Amino acid sequence: MQEYRPLVLISNDDGYPTGGICQLIEMLRPVAQLVVMAPSVGRSGAGMAMTVTQPVSVRKVREEDDLVVYLCTGTPVDCVKLALDSFVPRRPDLVVSGINHGENAGINVHYSGTMGVVIEGCLKRIPSIGFSSFDTEKEADFTPFAPAIVGICRKVLAKGLPLMTCLNVNLPKGNSYRGVRVTRQDDGQWFAEWERMTRQRGDTHFWLSGEYRPDHPDDTTTDRWAMLHGYVAVTPTTVDVTAYEHLQTIQDLLKEEPK
Repeated sequence: MQEYRPLVLISNDDGYPTGGICQLIEMLRPVAQLVVMAPSVGRSGAGMAMTVTQPVSVRKVREEDDLVVYLCTGTPVDCVKLALDSFVPRRPDLVVSGINHGENAGINVHYSGTMGVVIEGCLKRIPSIGFSSFDTEKEADFTPFAPAIVGICRKVLAKGLPLMTCLNVNLPKGNSYRGVRVTRQDDGQWFAEWERMTRQRGDTHFWLSGEYRPDHPDDTTTDRWAMLHGYVAVTPTTVDVTAYEHLQTIQDLLKEEPK
């Protein structure tokens, strides 16, 4: 009897063949059968965007034993939707995104195309994990983190995740790590988010920039602190955004006053 091999759907927001997704593919090939559906161009910051005003196209660019790679002209979320609808041979056991060149700790989870993949997989009730790195270099070597990445994937494949919960994993910069920590999402804000540029002919345009400032930079429970101090930060992330602890507060706020 042939041994069952899990099926993993991989995507990202940097596109293919960037270093992060190629290294992720090689890490997971011994673990599972892989279907890759990645954007044909970089889609950083796409979040949960979908293509609704024009059609998208898909083409196969690589096929080997237990691996097939497709490129999609749509967004990261489009990639997951299309793959699940028309290209995977069966329902995947796991959706994995990354490895992103650039961290997605803290509030960046809301902007991230990397995490858009993960959230879409989670909405489809499939265990889903996103991997991002503090290292933004195109030539970054993520192989030192393979034991953590593969270990996390194996454990989720074996035991699953709570319903409507996915994992946002952020890797520190460098060629080693101090361990794996389960963290909470950092709370902070972006400031000075646009850089003004004036062209020679006098017109002005703006380039997205900005500085991130954590509200509590010394809080050791956050993903950002862990990542900056050499740990692999694993943040359980829920896609049910209801503020259950404040339901009664809002009920009281909206309660009609007696006439």
